[in-house]
Amino acid sequence: MARKEGIYSKWKAADDVPKLSPVPLFSGTQPVSSAGNMDSHSGPYLNVNAIASPVGVARLWQIIFGCVTVSLVAHQAGFSAAYGTFCMFVWCFCFAMTICIFTLEFTRLHTYLRISWDNFTISFAMLATLMYVTASVVYPVYLLQNECPYNNCEVRNYRIAVTIFSCLAFFAYAAEVFLTRAKPGQIVGYMATVSGLLKIVEAFVACIIFGALVNGSQYNRHIATQYCVVVYSLCFALTVIVVCMTVSGKTASLKCPFDRLVVIYTFLAVLLYTSTAVIWPVFCFDKKYGSPSRPYGCQRGKCPWDSQLVVAIFTYINLLLYIADLVYSQRIRFISQP
Repeated sequence: MARKEGIYSKWKAADDVPKLSPVPLFSGTQPVSSAGNMDSHSGPYLNVNAIASPVGVARLWQIIFGCVTVSLVAHQAGFSAAYGTFCMFVWCFCFAMTICIFTLEFTRLHTYLRISWDNFTISFAMLATLMYVTASVVYPVYLLQNECPYNNCEVRNYRIAVTIFSCLAFFAYAAEVFLTRAKPGQIVGYMATVSGLLKIVEAFVACIIFGALVNGSQYNRHIATQYCVVVYSLCFALTVIVVCMTVSGKTASLKCPFDRLVVIYTFLAVLLYTSTAVIWPVFCFDKKYGSPSRPYGCQRGKCPWDSQLVVAIFTYINLLLYIADLVYSQRIRFISQP
């Protein structure tokens, strides 16, 4: 029999929860366990582990690198066009969210939020990792030039520095994902498992596909390619629903077992993406419906063939991700507690 890698869940079985010795309740105070630890809503107001722990150190570096990146862009490096705006949004969004997460955890205010905090933080860390690696590639490709206009290399040097600090921030977020991911035998939130992290990657890849679709891909020329768009949208929506329900901690309210629903949905996503992996290339690159090679003189950035190629490539990437998700979901075990 195949060995289970571990027990991964947001909940722990009630029988496994250690019982505390009875203690008196005092008016106006929170109960104290026999070990002398205060309840999560009491005790020291500041959480020192939010700074001293390895995850806390990683978040501090995320804030530092993110702040430097945004400052360099705002000061001299600059940005332009849609690609530059996207990169600036990534850096500002991740910086602001990291500040909020760090502040809430340091002040223990996250205990008052009605969400699964561990699932939320690792989901954001994974998303920020993907967004930063994308921005770190897009920014130099579209905004960094080899030659200095009018022999003025100051802007180019600033943009090189932006790229370097963006890459450093990417490693800081990747370090947080590495530190908080599920280990064999641990009881953790679903988003900390490989299957949960793959959900974030699948949704992110789907966003790249949508970006290519709206960039003149001419997907509305054939019914078959419109079917592919429906598949992309359906799988993306279901993936986002799974992530949102897990982060919000509402999976226990489902009448059906959450793990079974996730496996069934992943299996259906594999089948649907398999069909698009066949249909999309045929109706875009076959001589009967499209062009096997890039048309001569097709303008860079506005060529439908380029967008169609991007959609095809990331369709196969997402198909492989869903297959890996389905395989790994058979190796984890869920334990729930009301």
